[in-house]
Amino acid sequence: MFQQLTALPADPLLGIAVAYRQDTNPKKVDLGVGVYKTEEGATPILTSVKKSLQILLDSEDSKSYIQARGNQAFLDGMEKLVLGADNPLLSSNRVESVQAPGGTGSLRLGFELIKRGNPNAKVWVSGPTWANHLALIKASGLESAEYPYYDKANNQLKADEMLEAFAKLGKDDVVLLHGCCHNPTGEDIPADLWPKIADLAVEKGFTPFIDIAYQGFGVDLETDVQGVRHLLSRVPEALIATSCSKNFGLYRERTGLLTTISETPVLAGAALSHVLNIAREIYSMPPSYGGATVGILLADEALTTEWKTELADMCARMRTLRALLVDKLHARGVDQSFDFINRQNGMFTFLGITPEQVQAIRDEYAIYMAGSSRINIAGISNSNVDYIADAVAAILKK
Repeated sequence: MFQQLTALPADPLLGIAVAYRQDTNPKKVDLGVGVYKTEEGATPILTSVKKSLQILLDSEDSKSYIQARGNQAFLDGMEKLVLGADNPLLSSNRVESVQAPGGTGSLRLGFELIKRGNPNAKVWVSGPTWANHLALIKASGLESAEYPYYDKANNQLKADEMLEAFAKLGKDDVVLLHGCCHNPTGEDIPADLWPKIADLAVEKGFTPFIDIAYQGFGVDLETDVQGVRHLLSRVPEALIATSCSKNFGLYRERTGLLTTISETPVLAGAALSHVLNIAREIYSMPPSYGGATVGILLADEALTTEWKTELADMCARMRTLRALLVDKLHARGVDQSFDFINRQNGMFTFLGITPEQVQAIRDEYAIYMAGSSRINIAGISNSNVDYIADAVAAILKK
C-alpha cells in the first residue's frame, strides 16, 4: 500500500521551528512560527482563560459528545464578537455557525461547502497569502488564483490593482479576504476601501470569504472588524472562518467556527445542513474544551472584561515592539526605511530583504524567519531587539 510513497519536504514554517530547536547557539532567535510570546519568550495561558477552564472542570459531568454544531454558548458569543451584538443579521435567521477544529478546520469546511454549492467556483487569494490557504483550497478540489495585494518593492497595498481585479470577477468567484492583521504582510485593507469592495461584490456577484484569525491584535476588537461588518451588511451571502488560537491563546485546543450568511432563512438552513454533513464526513463531532471555555468566558461579564484587558495588553505590546524595532534599525544607519512596519497591524511584517539575506542572517546569527522575510513581531523582545537590529543592519550593509 505504501511502497509508491516518497517522503514529502517539510512544511517550510514548521521546518524552521525544528531547525530552531536543534540550533545550539545561545543567542538564537525565533521569528518564525506565528504564536504570541511574552518578553520571556513564553506563550502563556491567559488568566481569564484559566478561570474559565476551572469553571468548566468543576462543572463538566460527562465526556459524551457535544452537539454536532458545537457548544451553543461559544457559537452565540463568537457571532456577537465578530458581527457585533446589535447586528440585525443576528435576528434575521440568515446566519448559521458550526464549531470546527481551529481556523484551519473552519476554512476547510467553507471550501468544501463552496465545492458543493458550485464545483466550478474559483477562489481568489491575496498575493501573498497564508500558505495553507492554497493547500486547503487544492485539497477541497477547487481552483485558486491570485489577486494583486502587496507591493513588496514599496511595502504598500496595491489598492487600485486589487479593485481592478475584483471588477473583473463574477458569480463563480470567491474572494478570500483577511479580516484584519494580514498574514504574512501585516498590511491591512484600510477602512475606506471596504465599502468599495462591498460595492463590487454586490455589482459583480462574487462571494466574500473572510478569514478572521487575529481580531483584537490589530487596533482593538471593534476597529479590527468594522470593515468586515460593513461588507457583510451589504452582500446577500458570505462565509467567515474564525479562529480563537491567537486572541484567546487557545492554539493547541483547535478552536474555531465557520459562519455562513445566506440570502434567505431557507437557504441558511440548507447551508447549515451541508456544513454539518461535511463535518460528519471529516471529523464527525467537534472537540469540546476550547469552545466550552470560550463560551463560558464570553457569557460572563467579569471574565469578558478581564480577557479584553489581557488582549489589549498583548496588542499594545506588539505595537510597541514594532516601533522599537524600527527605531533600532534606523539608529544603525541602514539605507532603506522601515517606517512601514509601524503602519501595519498584528503579528507579522515583511522585513523586505531577499531570501539570500534571510539565509545569511540564519547562518551567521541564528535568527530564524520565513524565506519571504516574514517575521513574527511577538518574537522580538527588549533583550534581543538590539541583536536582531545588528544582524539585519550587518547583512544589508554587505
